[in-house]
Order: sequence, then structure tokens, then C-alpha cells
Amino acid sequence: MAKQPATKPDFENSGAMRSNKGSASGVRVYVGDCRELLPRIPHVRNSKVDLVFADPPFNWSRAYDEWRDNMPRNEYLDFTYDWLDLCIGALNEDGSIWVNIPDDTAAEIVIHLKRRGLSMVNWCIWHYRFGQNTTSSFIKSKVHALYFCKDPESRTWNPTEILEISDRASTYFDPRTQSKRDGMPAGKRVPMDVWYGPYWGRIQGNNKERRHQHDNQLPEVYLERVIRATSNPGDLVLDPFLGSGTTGVIAHALGRGFIGTEYSKANARRAFERIEQGPVRLGAAADAVTAIHKPRSRRQPVAP
Repeated sequence: MAKQPATKPDFENSGAMRSNKGSASGVRVYVGDCRELLPRIPHVRNSKVDLVFADPPFNWSRAYDEWRDNMPRNEYLDFTYDWLDLCIGALNEDGSIWVNIPDDTAAEIVIHLKRRGLSMVNWCIWHYRFGQNTTSSFIKSKVHALYFCKDPESRTWNPTEILEISDRASTYFDPRTQSKRDGMPAGKRVPMDVWYGPYWGRIQGNNKERRHQHDNQLPEVYLERVIRATSNPGDLVLDPFLGSGTTGVIAHALGRGFIGTEYSKANARRAFERIEQGPVRLGAAADAVTAIHKPRSRRQPVAP
């Protein structure tokens, strides 16, 4: 099949876009259906992307400006497999992909990615305290953060970029945390696979991160953890569902190149403006304490 002609970005912040590995810094945002756009973006069709983060429509009949979010189930699954395959093709051999998805479709995505030969690294959970109220079932208060890679041995993994204070240090004051031998600094650990804590809630109300016209916006700390841990400065990050722009905001602020596609031109414009303005909470989760118990002593937590 012949390659489709390249398309130009609708919004662009000039900067290198991976002329050599580790040199990406620009921002390019394209408007339209990602299934049509991705094959026409040179860095995507030539497999130059280091990290994909995708937060697709959930098919919950939500307001996404121009997008029809109420497809028949089979049509939605076909849509899902189509964009997943394009994102897999965009990755270089060291690349990784994250998918933010609720219970409805998590299993189907996991199976599809495994069938395509990718390796699961983590099935993480983003937990928040304000789920939609219901009395007919347990209240949903989580979304799945699925982390897959092409090559488990060569994938980018930067654990020291995302450390938090361990429960042993913050709550139990265990002296063994000062002499542990896992390669991490004393009193610190890699975060667990259930993500919660300050600034991790849903973005709503008067939250200073909130962008109007977006009631399903992801918190900056979420994307900061993903981007710091699984990409390097100068890498190229792709988000096929740009939405409010959080992925681009954090990727650009952390010195990565960024490509985003967005169905709505109005949303794309607002997201691009937000990317240029920059984040409001960068670094807010550094050295966080996520212990659920109160300290077991009057002693102060072990200093990081």
C-alpha cells in the first residue's frame, strides 16, 4: 500500500522533531480523526515515537465537542483496535505505550496488545475519591493505566525520577529503610501500582488545573509520573487524543518533543495554548507520602 501524503500541523511550536535520537523539542498538533492523521505524520509512520500516552473516548455518551461518543459496541471496539495498531506502528523498537481506560474495555485492550506482541510491564490503577454516585452497584472510583512496551530489556525506565517516601520511613520509622540495598535512596521507593494522593483526584470544581469545557481532564501529576519514568529529555511523545492537552503540557515542560492529534479544532487550539502556558503543578508529587496510616510514633519521618 502506498504511503499517504504527509500532512502539516494545524498548530506548531518550532523546535527539533527528532533529526537525531534525543533531540526532539518541538510541539505539533493536528486536527482531525487520529485514524486518518497518524499514517500521514512522518514521525509516526516512520516509527520515530518513543512514548505513546492515550486517553481515548470511553464511549460513555460524554460531550467531546464534535466527537460522537455513543458508538455501537462492535464499532467502538473496531475503532479502538484501529488506533491502537497505528500507535504500535508509531513506536520505535525501544518504545512504550500507556492507555488510560475504564473497566469496560481494559481487558480487550490488554488482549489486543499482547496479541500484537507487546509486553505488559504494569497494570496500574488511577484511584480517585469522587466517583459518580450510584446506589445500584459499587461506585466506580478508578481508571486503568495500562503500561506496555515493545522490548522489556531496552525500554526506557527512570525510577529515580518518580520516587516517593516509603511507609517504612514515614509511618513506621523502620531503621532498615536507611540501609536497604535495592539501589534506591534511603527512605524512598518506587511508587506502587495504585496511584492516589494529593493532586491525584479528578480535575473538577475550582481546581486551578481545570480547563473549562473539559469534565474528564487528567491531573498533571499523572502525566508527569508517566513521562518522567518512561521517556527521556529529547524523546518524542505522542498523544492521539489530545483533549485538554495535559500530555503535551507536561511533555513540553520536561523537554520532550510532542505530537498530538485532536478531533475538535476548538479543543486543539485551547490545548495548544495551554501547552505554551505550561503546567501549574510541575513537581508537586516529588517525594510524596502516600501512607494511609498515621505515624506510629512521635518521632519525625526519616528525612529524604
